[in-house]
Amino acid sequence: MTHPPSAIVHERPPMPPEVKGPPPRSSSRGWLWLLALIVVVAAGAYFLWPRLKPAQPANAQPAAAGQKGRGPGLIPVVAVRAQKGDIGVYVNGLGAVTPIYTVTVKSRVDGEIMKVLYTEGQLVHQGELLVQIDPRPYQVMLEQAEGQLAKDQATLNNARVDQTRYEKLLAQNAIPEQQLATQKAMVGSAEGAVKADQGAIDAAKLDLVYSQITAPITGRVGLRLVDPGNIVHASDSNGLVVITQIDPISVIFPIAEDQVPIVVQRMRAGQSLRVEAWDRAMAKRLSTGVLQTIDNQIDETTATVRLRAQFGNKDSSLFPGQFVNAHLLVEEQHGVTLVPNGAIQRNSQNIYVWLVKPDQTVTVRTITAGTTEGDQSQIATGLAPGEVVVTDGVDKLQEGTKVSPHIAGENTRSAKK
Repeated sequence: MTHPPSAIVHERPPMPPEVKGPPPRSSSRGWLWLLALIVVVAAGAYFLWPRLKPAQPANAQPAAAGQKGRGPGLIPVVAVRAQKGDIGVYVNGLGAVTPIYTVTVKSRVDGEIMKVLYTEGQLVHQGELLVQIDPRPYQVMLEQAEGQLAKDQATLNNARVDQTRYEKLLAQNAIPEQQLATQKAMVGSAEGAVKADQGAIDAAKLDLVYSQITAPITGRVGLRLVDPGNIVHASDSNGLVVITQIDPISVIFPIAEDQVPIVVQRMRAGQSLRVEAWDRAMAKRLSTGVLQTIDNQIDETTATVRLRAQFGNKDSSLFPGQFVNAHLLVEEQHGVTLVPNGAIQRNSQNIYVWLVKPDQTVTVRTITAGTTEGDQSQIATGLAPGEVVVTDGVDKLQEGTKVSPHIAGENTRSAKK
């Protein structure tokens, strides 16, 4: 069934688009202005705050950190008072410890080593038995020589008896004179044989002595060079053991030729010159000895001359072949001004010290340095005993700087006075 056109249902027409009003005004521009204002205020505070803050002295922090009793601006330093004392004048040289005697012990006979009676590194004394070589062959030779001597001695006695009888017969004209002369020759020959036999006996006895090898000097033995059971010969180039004298021992060291005259002068005057041996780091004195002799010529290549000093070495502080610093005392100066080495400063022009004045300010004092011994130095000119000089803290000082000196053995009050 068809419906009338009026009955047809039409779709609802679309709604017209909604007309929106203008968007609300953004507030971001207001935030930008506020941020700019904050930046301007911060910059102004940054530049104006140091001017508004009360000024503090540059040395306020050191003064606050200082000990109680120190005034503001005082720089703490370590100082020392120059002393009056004695100091030695030394001639120095790098030397080597050299034994006075070193012996390579060798065998003087051929034979087998039966015993080694020493320990490596042992201190042996002169005459002490070290090595024993088989003595039996030489004992046999001795017995043979003694037997030959007895035989030749009997022959000599018989020849002498015959000579006496021939002399009596010749006096009676019973024999010719030639027969007596021949008998005298036989007696002389027999006497020669007896002397030869005695020499063979002495040689055999000497070989027996040589088979007992003893220490020729007192010293320390080295490492063993030959073991028991080996056959040794008198012609061997290698020795059995090396003995080195340890006490006393010497140090040989060179000095410049310009220093030789004063040493020779002191020795000719009969003075005993002291020599000190220090380790290579100059940190420890090993031993003290006496100068013994000067070499007989100067080395042209080095312009030096060698000296030998002798040291007692019971504690074995000096070892053969060791390098040491030798200090030869040639003169001792008395009543001079002394300061520690750390007080002396140097630059390209001058040698100086930082002098602490009575008002506790410092000033540069030019000096002339003299002899140095250990950690003490002589001040020839520019400083008097009793004056105070800075030894530690000089890197903080300028001319006129006010300091608070700490003097070893003295308190701050006494230093101020």
